[in-house]
Amino acid sequence: MRQKGSPEIIGVSRAITELKDEIARVARSDAKVLITGESGTGKEVVARAINAQSPRAHQPFVPVNCAGIPEALLESELFGHVKGSFTGAYRDKPGKLEMSENGTVFLDEIGEMTLRMQGLLLRFLETGEIQKVGAERPASVRNVRVITATNRNLRDLIQQGLFREDLFYRINVIHIVVPPLRERREDVPLLVEHFLRKFTSRPLNRMSNGYGAAVTSDGQALAPVAEYSPVRAISPEAMAALCEYHWPGNVRQVENVVERLVVTGRREVIQIDDLSPEIRTPGQFHMRPRRERRKTVADELFRKLREDGESFWTAVYPLYMNREITRGNVRDLIHKGLEEARGNYKIVLRLFNMEPGDYKRFLNFLRKHDCQLPFKEYREYR
Repeated sequence: MRQKGSPEIIGVSRAITELKDEIARVARSDAKVLITGESGTGKEVVARAINAQSPRAHQPFVPVNCAGIPEALLESELFGHVKGSFTGAYRDKPGKLEMSENGTVFLDEIGEMTLRMQGLLLRFLETGEIQKVGAERPASVRNVRVITATNRNLRDLIQQGLFREDLFYRINVIHIVVPPLRERREDVPLLVEHFLRKFTSRPLNRMSNGYGAAVTSDGQALAPVAEYSPVRAISPEAMAALCEYHWPGNVRQVENVVERLVVTGRREVIQIDDLSPEIRTPGQFHMRPRRERRKTVADELFRKLREDGESFWTAVYPLYMNREITRGNVRDLIHKGLEEARGNYKIVLRLFNMEPGDYKRFLNFLRKHDCQLPFKEYREYR
């Protein structure tokens, strides 16, 4: 959990230069920091940069995603629990706040916390006390720097009764706003080149069956063979199109787009026609006129995953399990993912913002609910 060097905040725009200066000033103190900005702008990178430049740089930096954990588990995650406090509590477990002693805790997506959890967090911020789940007495954790982040407007949530005003004033000692990428387009080429170097330096480990396992003709598994992408550069025309695009998913979307270009690329220099239709500029790419169709449920889910950077497990899975969307909606979504990934479920996993370790869980879910589509019909390359 200790950081190795300061995270790189890429850009030369005025907005990024001012952000870097603000980070340097903020890092010198132990004041609480609230970081806001659109999804995908790099709020956690800013939090890590603050910590890396602070006197706590060699102490633990403990991130917690408040949106990705159910309330019952979030309480245990933050405050810890004692053995036997609930089913599965086989041992005492320290919480993230306790693990952050002398260091920094980063509470991401704090706007998604329930009011009850907000109250528990407020008590910790006011007293330094943590009440472990199942413990009889509170413990004290006093030397922790708290950095929070959200893409929500907390003042609006306060007006709606969804966020505590007293907690807002506790965490909003220093407020840092991370600018969206559309306001600093001159940084796009630097980001593209950064992610291009990142992904071309890694082996693709492409597999022959589309599901992540190399197989012989009789179905026997083979060890994966390292293979590198031929992609080495972006053409001026393609880069111009990337710079003109409005990037609703911000830096995270740039990373995803570049990774897809590297994984699916078949030539050294990416050309304008290698980009997806929505990124190509009208003057460089002409589509046949077509009747405007009504957006489907799958379209909206796909937008949340690709543009807003949400994960399949938070944006799709709960809706399906609660019967708010149908099997057909999920199958349509998988169809859209396979089209963009050209039949590779490993790439679909990345496109839908899941971790590599979620691969088997994802496929098992699709098989169990009859949502898995044959990959071969999608494996057509330019």
